[in-house]
Amino acid sequence: MHAPDSPQGPQGPQASPAAQSVTLPVSLDEAVAALTAMPAAVPVAGGTDLMAAVNAGLLRPAALVGLGRINEIRGWQYQDGHALLGAGLTHARMGRPDFAALIPALAAAARAAGPPQIRNAGTLGGNIASAAPTGDALPVLAALEAMLVIVGPGEPGTAGSAGSAGSAGTSSREIPVSHLLAGREMLRPGELIGFVRVPLLHAPQVFLKATGRTGPGRAVASVGLVLDPARRGVRCAIGAVAPMPLRPLEAEQWVASLIDWDGGRSLAPEALEAFGEYVAAACVPDQGEPVAPGVLHLRRTVAVLARRALGRALTS
Repeated sequence: MHAPDSPQGPQGPQASPAAQSVTLPVSLDEAVAALTAMPAAVPVAGGTDLMAAVNAGLLRPAALVGLGRINEIRGWQYQDGHALLGAGLTHARMGRPDFAALIPALAAAARAAGPPQIRNAGTLGGNIASAAPTGDALPVLAALEAMLVIVGPGEPGTAGSAGSAGSAGTSSREIPVSHLLAGREMLRPGELIGFVRVPLLHAPQVFLKATGRTGPGRAVASVGLVLDPARRGVRCAIGAVAPMPLRPLEAEQWVASLIDWDGGRSLAPEALEAFGEYVAAACVPDQGEPVAPGVLHLRRTVAVLARRALGRALTS
């Protein structure tokens, strides 16, 4: 979705003091049409971030487009070795055992997303669109190299194959989730995140996070790590330490070259320890001399998370 749980960015001081209208579409086609007709409208599903912004006086939307009645984005389906996840999936739904059997790390991130009221309301698409650094799903999606199916206005017949997007004058396109989070590609007027395409690796994957005093359950640092035995690869993404999840590519390649992929995926303990340090150094660089105590603590936290995540994945 474009921004089901929060706005793409704070509105300026000229924003109206309260929402003037609320539209409740029942399909992606209707949602795209509503957003196209009302460029100033803000899409909302769970509203877990959006309402916090409204209550803090950071946002006064001129109009709202509610996405909670669009059933086509509230489930998932299998498609060419991938899971096509609806952007309206709630954290609570993703945390259930049947989903955990499909994408374990994403289910673990969903279960860690906050108290029950947040998990029941917050959505996968909202987590992506709000792009908060502490979003628990984000490092997992980055490590899985997930793709976003963006639905927007277009000519009939220009659709992709995801879900029902593309009929009645809408079109769809796909972009890597990392491109949106990094700001390399932005959503265009009238567009929504309709689906998230995730490869089904059928291999161990882990999500871990460390919390502190930044808020209830908010991550100080988090890690999403997946093994890709078919490619003999390790993919790791570190969340919460930067505006977007960070991929320590050199550390991934280095440790993957040391794993005995044909003999039970074994790895020497010293290599596991070194991997954690390698990841931490890449994701939490020095900020001058002497290194601040807070930086050292964060680096140690990231090193422990990365080491534990890889250790659990290799022994799963």
